[in-house]
Formats: sequence, structure tokens, C-alpha cells
Amino acid sequence: MKHDELKKKAMDIQNVKAEYEALEPEFTFLRAMLSARQKAGLTQADIAERMGTKPPAITRLESSLTSGKHSPSLATLKKYAQALGYHLEIRLVQN
Repeated sequence: MKHDELKKKAMDIQNVKAEYEALEPEFTFLRAMLSARQKAGLTQADIAERMGTKPPAITRLESSLTSGKHSPSLATLKKYAQALGYHLEIRLVQN
């Protein structure tokens, strides 16, 4: 079974669909991080050097947003953004 077929089948299950949709903010943020890194032409090793850490830490950071195993601190996200030449902006938006 292909990924798209599996995803479509899983989305037919109400609990799965709700959980998937609840993760959308994290996926959106991760896509923005990866897009910014790609646009800057930087590797994880480049970011790690600019942040004063090691490449595996950047791999963990980028994967943490989808794994749910770890929530990076705001300070870490701020350093990541600065390493890309960006700044981190956080807002509260009423539903």
C-alpha cells in the first residue's frame, strides 16, 4: 500500500483524523524551518556550527516537532532562527 493510500484510509478513522489535524501547527512550523534552511542554502551541520552545537542536535530539533518526544525551548528556536538570519515571532491568536 502506498503512503497516500494509507493516509486516506487512516483519515477515515475519526480519532486519527482529529489527532492529525491537532498536529497541524507543528507541521506548519517545521515546514517553515526547513524551507528557511533550504532557502538559505544551509545544511544541518552549518546551522549546528552557527548555534555552537553538533549536527545531531539539529537533526533532533527538526524531528522533535513531528515526533512529540521533545518540545524545544523558545531559546533554542530563537537560536535556530538567528542562525538562519531570521527572528522568531510568537503570537497568541484567538480561535
